[in-house]
Amino acid sequence: MAASMASQAAARGLRTSTSKHILLDKLKCTWLSPRRWLNLQEYQSKKLMQESGVAVQRFYVADTASEALDAAKRLNRQTHGGIQDAKEIVLKAQILAGGRGKGVFDSGLKGGVHLTKDPAVVGELANKMLGYNLTTKQTPKDGVKVKTVMVAEALDISRETYFAILMDRSCNGPVMVGSPQGGMDIEEVAASTPELIFKEVIDIFQGVQDDQALRMAANLGFKGPLQRQAADQIKRLYDLFLKVDATQVEVNPLGETPEGQVVCFDAKINFDDNAEFRQKAVFAMDDMTESDPTETEAAKWDLKYIGLDGNIACFVNGAGLAMATCDIIDLHGGKPANFLDLGGGVKERQVYEAFKLLTADPKVEAILVNIFGGIVNCAIIANGITKACRELELKVPLVVRLEGTNVHEAKRILTESGLPITAAENLDDAAKKAVAAIKK
Repeated sequence: MAASMASQAAARGLRTSTSKHILLDKLKCTWLSPRRWLNLQEYQSKKLMQESGVAVQRFYVADTASEALDAAKRLNRQTHGGIQDAKEIVLKAQILAGGRGKGVFDSGLKGGVHLTKDPAVVGELANKMLGYNLTTKQTPKDGVKVKTVMVAEALDISRETYFAILMDRSCNGPVMVGSPQGGMDIEEVAASTPELIFKEVIDIFQGVQDDQALRMAANLGFKGPLQRQAADQIKRLYDLFLKVDATQVEVNPLGETPEGQVVCFDAKINFDDNAEFRQKAVFAMDDMTESDPTETEAAKWDLKYIGLDGNIACFVNGAGLAMATCDIIDLHGGKPANFLDLGGGVKERQVYEAFKLLTADPKVEAILVNIFGGIVNCAIIANGITKACRELELKVPLVVRLEGTNVHEAKRILTESGLPITAAENLDDAAKKAVAAIKK
């Protein structure tokens, strides 16, 4: 049980990518994750690619059924410049969760992805998608309300490949990774046929060279004129990678059409959150509507928070210590109410805001503070705790374990505050006292 609790916190809070570790281990690379992940809808990623000259399907975005119908009609009629009308149209519900194709709407409609040749059907389907909740294997039990749909040209794919650009610490920069086996889990390819995984290290000063792009295109199986076309798309994807400060641009599949086009059919872009200050336009697209409101509020203060189903709130610095705290609470018969990581550069205001989040949870019956001050100054934590206790009029038992930098000053602050704070000598003692405080 303890292990599962830690796993739940790690899986959702740390956002690590186990599958990427598997793939990059095969390549002797190291996956570098950002602090947190920016969430973009599919159409937003396509728009970024389109703006960088990357070949994607023609698409429109609609918020109403009538807009979806108009979009389908525009795709279905021949336009200027030699662009032919779409032979088939795909309608996709825009939510962040995967498994949309097999999802179910509370309107009764089955599937969040539909193909049709009739524009009128697009309007009818959109009417059953927009404003309704779509439930998939990755959404909450009640599903997620669909507010936007993407209406796109459906293209036939004669061959699928995999291509990605990602940051690799062991190479001190970005690398290209590709395989002629696309449209499937690349981790499976890496495990079963590692000889079909190709890697090119990119010199950060020179960028992707023509010979590198052509070599990767050939390794992906593109031949003749398509090799040059694919190489051009690879270079454009690298331009996008740099332009938006990405940590990963993954295209699966990078496909070949019967008409001889190389098209990026589906892409996932991860961003370096440390570059938010110069990527205002990109980060303004962050879709927080599907996120937990408490987690969203916590992120504003650079706090990593994940709600759990227990009644002992955890207030900890460091993800590993936070998971250990959750586990030891469970070991002593308690249930953690959350995973909350303050991080290293914590300020008094963050401590105060963290307490606001914890005390706003009606399930919380006790709070356990567990701080090991390496980078963190324990006195800052102590001042934040006393301020929060007084201003928020804390009503639940508070157990505090502090160790590390300036701990004696911190303990003096807590002792002289006159507040009903229970001190603990170590983590085991703290967990026992927090559990006992609830049982009184």
